[in-house]
Amino acid sequence: MRQAQKMEALGTLAGGIAHDFNNILTGIIGYGELALDDLSDPAQAEEHLDAMLAAAERAKSLVRQILTFSRRVETEIQPLEPHLIIKEAIKLLRSSIPSNVKILQGVDSTAGSIMADPAQIHQVVMNLCTNAYAAMHGASGTIEVRLDRVDVGPENLRSYPELQERSYVRITVSDSGSGMDRETISHIFEPFFTTKPKGEGTGLGLSTVHGIVKAMQGAITVYSEPDQGTSFHIYLPRIECETTKTSDAEQKLDRGQGEHILLVDDELSILGIGSHMLISLGYAVTTKVDPGQALEVFAADPGGFDLVITDQAMPVMTGAELASGIRRIRDDIPIILTSGFSRSVSDHWMKDAGIGHFIEKPFQKKTLSAIVHAALEEVRRRRT
Repeated sequence: MRQAQKMEALGTLAGGIAHDFNNILTGIIGYGELALDDLSDPAQAEEHLDAMLAAAERAKSLVRQILTFSRRVETEIQPLEPHLIIKEAIKLLRSSIPSNVKILQGVDSTAGSIMADPAQIHQVVMNLCTNAYAAMHGASGTIEVRLDRVDVGPENLRSYPELQERSYVRITVSDSGSGMDRETISHIFEPFFTTKPKGEGTGLGLSTVHGIVKAMQGAITVYSEPDQGTSFHIYLPRIECETTKTSDAEQKLDRGQGEHILLVDDELSILGIGSHMLISLGYAVTTKVDPGQALEVFAADPGGFDLVITDQAMPVMTGAELASGIRRIRDDIPIILTSGFSRSVSDHWMKDAGIGHFIEKPFQKKTLSAIVHAALEEVRRRRT
């Protein structure tokens, strides 16, 4: 019976993921075709490409949601101001939620700072707002996102036993949807529980939100009545901190000076994307789809390369095995490993394999730029 329950849960999860991914891929493929049709109109093509990138970010978020739930993702805790992330999430939501649903915001930029992983805060807001939209079942309605500061004193502890006497940053997501009864509320944070039709939900959204909030020593409360909408309140410990505000537009990409990079991946599309990114950043690139051929090319001219970037999961030879072979030929060459996901990738494991840096797929140009620059800088510092 336990095995049957596991298989049923896995089937429910797979169906929900397939549904979500197919929706996302429909957007990526559709907007890609529209962009090709509108190449003569750069402004229109740019709009379609922006929509493609937004859909791709949703796919990345879905994968991260699954890995976070299964605790396969290491968090990147840092001081941050959540109002910046919330506003970015709302901006993304406006492009994906129909215009008959109004998104209202009351975000206090002075609410304060928290210690958190920015990707997880973004995920919390997106999950709650996506659930809020689903609760409207295609009808018109309103989603309201608020951020404020709450100081909890002795008089509040009876109402919020999970909180302490301190200052919190509160994120509130409310909707005018169908609401929930008490029986449903008692199950909403359980993994795989969903009120959506079969194949239309993973049942991971709220359980993931709950796990993230608890890991941050926070609390989450919900108030809902049938046909009266729902409100989620998330309380996260507030910290006193000065954070630096740097927008993506202000971040300058680190550029190369013609250094020669050997790029190895068994996926031709990733080789093409990575090669174009690196060349546009000022590097010379040799690409190989076969790790065995990559090792032969490197052995023929070890001094002709400044850096190696290799995928981990490849047929015949893994990235770690390729790195080992390259190190036997030249032990001072910097090596960067890439992977969509690998349980064995850790700082200790990479050090033993002679690998200095790791890039998780999918990656953006700014991430690739920064890590390649850091790897080359480490070599320069050792030589001087």
